[in-house]
Amino acid sequence: MASTPVLFLGHGAPPLADDPIWTAQLAQWSAALPRPESILMVSAHWETRPISLSSTTGAPLVHDFWGFPQKYYDVTYPSPPAPGVAAATERLLREGGLSVRREQTRGLDHGAYVPLVQMYPAADIPVVQLSLPTLDPGALVEVGRRLAPLREEGVMVIGSGFTTHNMSWFRPSSDPYAGPVPAASADFDAWAAQAMADGDLDALLDVAHRAPVFRHAHPRTEHWAPIYLALGVAASRGSLASRAVIDGFWYGFAKRSWQLD
Repeated sequence: MASTPVLFLGHGAPPLADDPIWTAQLAQWSAALPRPESILMVSAHWETRPISLSSTTGAPLVHDFWGFPQKYYDVTYPSPPAPGVAAATERLLREGGLSVRREQTRGLDHGAYVPLVQMYPAADIPVVQLSLPTLDPGALVEVGRRLAPLREEGVMVIGSGFTTHNMSWFRPSSDPYAGPVPAASADFDAWAAQAMADGDLDALLDVAHRAPVFRHAHPRTEHWAPIYLALGVAASRGSLASRAVIDGFWYGFAKRSWQLD
């Protein structure tokens, strides 16, 4: 079996479903990917320690947002349970000395299901979600390294966050593509694009010191953190070859998303 690619993508808020541009980009991306046997999602919206795995028994989605029209709360994504990938993930983490727990009452949150609805709308691929046990870049890279063998079992690891994320920019009543892009968003997006193109893991790990306006692009870093777990999975091969599949801005947030082969 060929090794699956690793992804980092911007997941969007629930109204992403109404955006014909971004939904088409996600659908085109998934159509070009080898079909995974299962998916391990790491979302910016689940932080818990010890590291945790979501339900493998079909718990309902977590609609972890408020103030939106009812149609966004009616969304379902009945993907098959993923006990196999959950067990393999747990084994690899425990072998690496990490504590792991199961959260059988917790379904996928919007950082997981919002992009998956666009990429795999048939909901016929088993999916399990992994929590972020920390926001520390180096620690997350090490978690990813431990999970690298999953790629050989047909598991696609997806880090779901945003390349820039400052909620002060979000104006849901406006056109998501209109208006000037915040300088901090444009500057950090350009820096991240270059660091990823260079495969410069040292720079990416030291982002708080090396990247311009990082703290303005990410007042809190949970939406950038999933990239480190993805980088750890990919770096186990000794290379960080990547390509940006999606770019541009949405409500001022950088949509830039990468595929690491």
